[in-house]
Amino acid sequence: MLYYFFPMEIKKYKNTNVVVKIGDLLEDDSEAIINPANSLMIMGGGVAGIIKKKGGEEIEEEAKRYAPVEIGKAIITKAGKLKFKYVIHSPTMERPAMVTTSEKVYKATFAALESAYNKGLKSVSFPAMGTGVGGLSYKEAAKAMFSAIKDFLDKFYLEEIRIILLNKEAYEDFVSELKNVFVE
Repeated sequence: MLYYFFPMEIKKYKNTNVVVKIGDLLEDDSEAIINPANSLMIMGGGVAGIIKKKGGEEIEEEAKRYAPVEIGKAIITKAGKLKFKYVIHSPTMERPAMVTTSEKVYKATFAALESAYNKGLKSVSFPAMGTGVGGLSYKEAAKAMFSAIKDFLDKFYLEEIRIILLNKEAYEDFVSELKNVFVE
């Protein structure tokens, strides 16, 4: 039997584990995953497209009932055929396939965390928000996301917040920023 060990970095901040690792977002074991959505809740490409393909059309159908969702707000749907309890849809852009900004990624990250907290969840898993069609570099996304995570944790609590990344370049940029923001 082969075992694959993916790199992982964990920082503890105010009793919350902030985790960065390489892996498959849809195979993680948190209670909810974050979809870096568009305000129209159209799940066409990127992370959203994969969530819809593996989880089923019902996820998009439920999300569209809330559209339009402004940036800085998030909605929660069931997770269809996925193993998670929920998908948290938090827009990083107004329409599908738009370029985004660090400010929008910050707002989307904070809104997703706030929704998880309000729902009573303990753990969530994020992709690298805004780095696909959104056009942000991993460094820009990491800076915006960890800034939002720290600001959130200064007011609220979740047991674990995970960032699940696809490659070593993303991992290195996110770990570097993790160490900058959450200094021991």
